[in-house]
Formats: sequence, C-alpha cells, structure tokens
Amino acid sequence: MGPFARIFLIVLDSVGIGAMPDAARYGSEDPLSDTLGHVLERQPTPLPTLEALGLGHIRPLHGIVAQGSPRGSWGRCALRSDGKDTTTGHWEMAGIILDPGFPIFLGGFPIELVAEFERRIGCGTLGNVAASGTEIIQRLGAEHLRTGFPILYTSADSVFQLAAHEERVSLDRLYAMCDNARALLQGPWRVGRVIARPFLGDAGQGFVRTRNRHDYAVPPPAGMLLDRLAERGVPVHAIGKIADIFLGRGISSHVPMSSNADGLEKTLDAMDAVAAGLVFVNLVDFDMLYGHRNDVAGYAAALAECDRYLGRIVARLRADDLLLLTADHGCDPTTRSTDHTREYAPLLAYSTHPAFAGQDLGTRASLADVGQTIAENFGAALAAGDSFLSSMKRAQRGDGVMGPPFPREQKRAAKPGARAI
Repeated sequence: MGPFARIFLIVLDSVGIGAMPDAARYGSEDPLSDTLGHVLERQPTPLPTLEALGLGHIRPLHGIVAQGSPRGSWGRCALRSDGKDTTTGHWEMAGIILDPGFPIFLGGFPIELVAEFERRIGCGTLGNVAASGTEIIQRLGAEHLRTGFPILYTSADSVFQLAAHEERVSLDRLYAMCDNARALLQGPWRVGRVIARPFLGDAGQGFVRTRNRHDYAVPPPAGMLLDRLAERGVPVHAIGKIADIFLGRGISSHVPMSSNADGLEKTLDAMDAVAAGLVFVNLVDFDMLYGHRNDVAGYAAALAECDRYLGRIVARLRADDLLLLTADHGCDPTTRSTDHTREYAPLLAYSTHPAFAGQDLGTRASLADVGQTIAENFGAALAAGDSFLSSMKRAQRGDGVMGPPFPREQKRAAKPGARAI
C-alpha cells in the first residue's frame, strides 16, 4: 500500500488546457480550442488556490502566476483514446483505452435504427439531427408539445439524446424510452451514452432544460480501476454523475449533486464521513451549463467558485490524504462550436507533506496515468497507464518551505474524527 489512506479525485468536467496535436481529426474548431486559456483571456479571473497548487507552471495562462515554490505538483495529460467525451475521458482515467472509439452519427441516425426505436416506444420522433440541445428544444419544442413525440438528436460525441417536456411526457416514460434505446444500440450502433434530456417552458417564454437529466452508459470493460479497488476492499465514494458513468461498478456509496457548489459541499462532507479509500467527484456545470452554451462569463465565474471551495478542501486535508485535480476533455466556450473539444487535461496533485510538492510531472501520455497512480497507492495495478506516485516522492527541502500559504480566509478548522460512510 502507498502513503495515502484517502485520495480525492476531482474532475473539472471539460476544463481542457489547450488543443492536442491530433485535434484536427475531431472537428474543424478543435485545433483552435483552449478552454482554460481562452476563458482566462476573455474573462480574467483570479484563481489563488489553483495558482498556489502550480497551475501557472503547466503553461502560461493570463493572470495566473507561476509561483517560485508551488505547493503542489503539476503536469498535463494527453487523451490516448479515440474520442473527446465524458465516457471516453473517465474510462481512460480508470485504465480503459478506447481505440477505435464509440461511433458518432453527425448525419443523424440510420433510418432503420430510428424505425425500430419508434416501433419499440410506440410513437414517432422529431429531429434526428446533430444539434445543440438548447437550440433544438427551442426549434422543435412546440411541435413536441403538439405531438408528444420525443426530440431525438446527437452531436459530435457518441450520444443518443432524447428530449421531452416534463408536463407532456412523464419522466418515467422518458426514462423508459431511454432504456429501450440503450438495449437497441448494440454492435455498430453502440453509442457511448444515451441521455434523457427533460425540459420545461413554452414557445412564448422559451424552453429550459431541467436537472432531471439521466445518462445510460455502456458497461465498462472488466478490470478497470474501480473493479481493482473493489477486489482489494478499497471503498469508493462517488459524487455526481460518476455512478452513471461506471454504472455503479465498484462504487461503495454515492450521492447525486445539483450543482458544482453542491458537489463541492458534498466533497467537504465526505472529508468528515469517509475514513479511507477513493472519493471520486465530477463537476459537470463547467461543461453542461457553460461550455456547451458558449457562456464565457459563466465559465469564469464557475472557475472562481470552484477555486474558493478548493481552498477550503486543501485546508482540511489530513497528512495521509492526496488531492488530484484533472479534466476529461475540453469544451471551449469561445469557439463557434458548442461541442466538446480535443484538449489536454490539466493535472494538479497536492498533499500536505512537503515531500510531495514542487514536482513537474510533465506531459503524461494518457489520462490512465491518473488511475494507475491511484491503483498503485492502494496496492493494485491497471492494464494501461504509468503511475507518477514514485516521481512525487523526493527528499523534503532543507528549509521545509514550499511556497506561500493558501489564502488564510479560505481555511476552516477540520472537524475531529471520521466515520465510515
């Protein structure tokens, strides 16, 4: 076993840090993408906690200082899998490399597939195009209210999305339709995710998606990180959509979240309640509310909010805790596209022990390096990825000083003791 009893892995969903060399294969806008860089250029935003952890050492970023003695270790991760979506990124973190990736249907789904789906659900569908989810419900929402037919659409990702008004089609019925789709989408039609997209509103005031979204993922292959941890009796506490992405596999306990702030509050709760193991968190608002809606100001505000919470989290870490921060892909809100973007993921690692500070972890060949690091700490191993745990172990500096402290106003006393959740 490694030095850490608890590891907190927080995924800043879509917070990419610059286009990968192969980005042109994934869309005309992808070579231009730089989610974090462009947001900070357009909307300068102080991020003191991330800066203290070493964010400015990954690469130059507007307004972010590369501190001389950062308190964390830093790097970036390439995405080795074929794709740029949530499932692909999270699976790679867990040691699964997809090549080829899940199929995409930029021209809409095949006629025979749609016909069979409509037969199974007992009604027609509207749309069957690649589109922005916020745009297509405005365009087809009124027709949906008239007919009751769900709106079917996809994107540059491997997704089969069904949108329906909650007062026209019940959530139970929409979810049942998605169950039917998941069962149907096999073989060459095996998309990464089926997504239920409920909405409310009317044609006059406009339609707005609700938080009753539900994802139906493909079962991950055996042997991924959460399987290996379960085999060794290591508890995994999931916050947000992690349980959906991995279909609950290897997860000991989980809690939903209603927003990034709610997810980070629940991470703080887990610091009191989880005695040992992995706490796995996804912060989806960056992607869902701001990246896909090209909302630069909202994205920047979400970064600032997250940074404040991270200040509280790092102030409460135990001596045997490790905090890992990364992303699963990009979603640059400054480009014309509203799709995900093929970008490097930032990597920040922090422990209170100074022997784990100030390390340049470099450009990692794969997000699987994150999973392999976690696996090594808990005495397991994955089929893919190179652990950086040993490279973080170095002699403590003679003076023991590892840079300026985190902003004092962000600290609060940790609650004594911990109970198993």
